[in-house]
Amino acid sequence: MTAPQRIVLFDFDGTLTRRDTLFPFLRFTLGTPRFLASLPGCLPTLAGFARGRIANQVAKEAVLQRTIGGASLDDLQARGRAFADRGLDRLLRPVGMERLNHHQAAGDTCVLVSASLDLWLRPWAERHGLADVICSRLAVDDHGRVSGHLDGTNCQGAAKPAAIASWLGRFDPDTPVDLYAAYGDTAGDEPMLQMVTTGYRLRGGRFEPVQTGTSSA
Repeated sequence: MTAPQRIVLFDFDGTLTRRDTLFPFLRFTLGTPRFLASLPGCLPTLAGFARGRIANQVAKEAVLQRTIGGASLDDLQARGRAFADRGLDRLLRPVGMERLNHHQAAGDTCVLVSASLDLWLRPWAERHGLADVICSRLAVDDHGRVSGHLDGTNCQGAAKPAAIASWLGRFDPDTPVDLYAAYGDTAGDEPMLQMVTTGYRLRGGRFEPVQTGTSSA
């Protein structure tokens, strides 16, 4: 009998990196003067989100509309590739990258599952040898421009299991798959951690196993 393909899921921001990567990307893309000039207009939305009055996706889209709304997707993809090549690596968390490298060396199929955008996640994942990326994407109009709205649901928290299940649907039904492990850093990652045999959450600078369900597909 063919051994199942072992899949390991990694959150990105805070797990493989030391911080969220959206604002560093926006600063890299806009340049510091334009980025700083955009912040005052974002503050009411960010304050509402911090108080729990504005949903994550609503706040995210409001920031994206104010900062890159109307931009060409081609231009943003080029900036995303450049950010992945030149800006992201200085934000990486060594303990997270150690776990990624360990699983890759073991032959596991490593996949990013993140609320961040594919603009920088896909080129970064390709350069670091991950098998695939499950993440948020920008909606694009017929002229190739973005509004700042997302194409579908923000891949965060409770939305991650559905996105993972959709991704698993691409596999041949006859291909055995083992959701072997997952790594995250916040309570928002718990729904994903509960899908796998062993979930790990970052606490005190180290990944500790959490009690999960056992799943295979």
